[in-house]
Amino acid sequence: MGQRQLFCLGRTLLRRCRILVLDEATASIDNATDAILQKTIRTEFRHCTVITVAHRIPTVMDCDMVLAMSDGKAVEYDKPAKLMETEGSLFRELVNEYWSYTSNGNN
Repeated sequence: MGQRQLFCLGRTLLRRCRILVLDEATASIDNATDAILQKTIRTEFRHCTVITVAHRIPTVMDCDMVLAMSDGKAVEYDKPAKLMETEGSLFRELVNEYWSYTSNGNN
């Protein structure tokens, strides 16, 4: 995460914004730092609406709701656990692919 992103996140914390939009905010950092930042975001913005655009599956697994998109269209919108239980779910397929990829030593 670059200096500018950290500065903007700090400024947002001070302002106590009610809506926070994160677009790949932690994409360029390691997984351990990502986990720390995600915990901070979840704690400090627990009373806010947080919209997160992410490709890292762990980033969205504890979100209240997930919107899965394909070809620019919303195809699923539900709780992550519910989508994981649904046969044929795009989100479920993405999660399975992600864990298969990372379990093979890839990051």
